[in-house]
Amino acid sequence: MSAVDEARAWLLLCPGLSPGVDGAGGGNPGPVTSSLIASFTAELGDRAAVVRSSRLVLGVEGGRLTLADTSGRRVPAPAVAYARLSTPQLSTDREVTLLRHLAAMGTQLINPAEAVLAAVNKFWHLQQLAAAGIPVPDTRTHTDAPLEHVLDSGVPQPCVVKAVRGHRGRRVFLSTDDTSLRAVVGSLDDRHPYLLQRYVAHSHGRDLRVIVVDRRVVAAAVRTASDDRLVSNLAQGGTHTVCTGRYPAAEALAVEAADAIGLGVAGVDLLFEADGSFTVCEVNCNPTWRPDMPGIAEAIALACRTRLGA
Repeated sequence: MSAVDEARAWLLLCPGLSPGVDGAGGGNPGPVTSSLIASFTAELGDRAAVVRSSRLVLGVEGGRLTLADTSGRRVPAPAVAYARLSTPQLSTDREVTLLRHLAAMGTQLINPAEAVLAAVNKFWHLQQLAAAGIPVPDTRTHTDAPLEHVLDSGVPQPCVVKAVRGHRGRRVFLSTDDTSLRAVVGSLDDRHPYLLQRYVAHSHGRDLRVIVVDRRVVAAAVRTASDDRLVSNLAQGGTHTVCTGRYPAAEALAVEAADAIGLGVAGVDLLFEADGSFTVCEVNCNPTWRPDMPGIAEAIALACRTRLGA
């Protein structure tokens, strides 16, 4: 790879990436980041560079946007960039500001800032999916109304309760009825709203994760909880079975969902309905993957090269 001031394509790494998966801080990269670096090198050679957001300084000088490294050396904005972001730490004042700055300087972002924002807010992307006619679970949420008042208005029973900014299967639980939910409302962290969502019983403890890159399904896997848990996230001890091509209708739905949000790279989670159909649960802008799901990093590097041209 070339130096940052010579590269036309950036693999942009932001702080807070998952240790052991993406690789975090200045230590050794995890398997996901390692595979991306290798693929960018193979596909783009000296047209690519690995850039850490912590080494960039944004500016406006003389009415023009500028970019520099922390030594003060000017850096040209790349023609294209793929950013690996930490969903838990994502900040509009930091990472999203950087994405907006790059876009304003002419960079094509594989995942644009607006799409990233929609993906990290679980209700924002439900809004966009529903508007596009894509099936999603019936859901209630709230803005200023206390959660108790939302319950008074009527919610699905049983229902899945999840924080609007939750991640990796955390802050998600099943409420069997209105009475049990009211009993725990006072214990919930109310700094963010919650979603109260129809419980898809047929999909309890399992879902289908589909990785989409530029409207093409690259990999799919059924994720299964290790016990009777509701969530099947691997971060919560779940297992997965690669099944690319086994559920073509679900994969086509995943492509539609990624397109509706505006993501070039997406991990789409689908729920199994009792009638054999699928419902989109979530769309993730920063999907991770395991070594037995080959071809994902290569597809992302190719997406960058395609935007650069021959």
